[in-house]
Amino acid sequence: MARLPGAPVYHGFEVLHDVAVDGFIFGAIADFETQQRDGGDAFVIAPDNGRAGLVWTVSKEPEFAQVCPPSADRWGVWAVAFPFEMTNWQNARRNLTARLPQLKLEWERWRKEYSS
Repeated sequence: MARLPGAPVYHGFEVLHDVAVDGFIFGAIADFETQQRDGGDAFVIAPDNGRAGLVWTVSKEPEFAQVCPPSADRWGVWAVAFPFEMTNWQNARRNLTARLPQLKLEWERWRKEYSS
C-alpha cells in the first residue's frame, strides 16, 4: 500500500484505538483476530503520533531486537515476542503492556535525536 504524501507511516492500516496503554496505541497490519497466527506485523503509535513497526511472534521467551533503525519518520521496526496469544484485543493490550517498557525507551531515544 503506497503512502500518500505527508501521511504518517502505516497510514491506511487499522488503528485499534481501544488497544491503548499509557498513550501508546496498537495498530494492526496482520489480521490476528480472524486468522490464528503465531506471528505477524503491526505498529505502535506514541503519544506524539510517532510510529514504529513491530514484527511480532508469540513466545514465552522475551525478545526485543531492532529490525530497521530509526529514521526521521519512524522510530524503528522492532522484532518482539508477545507472551499472550494474539486472538483478541484484550490480549493485544496485554502484549502491548508487556513490551511497552522497551518501546518507550526506543521512542524516547528517537525523540531526542529527531525532535526539533
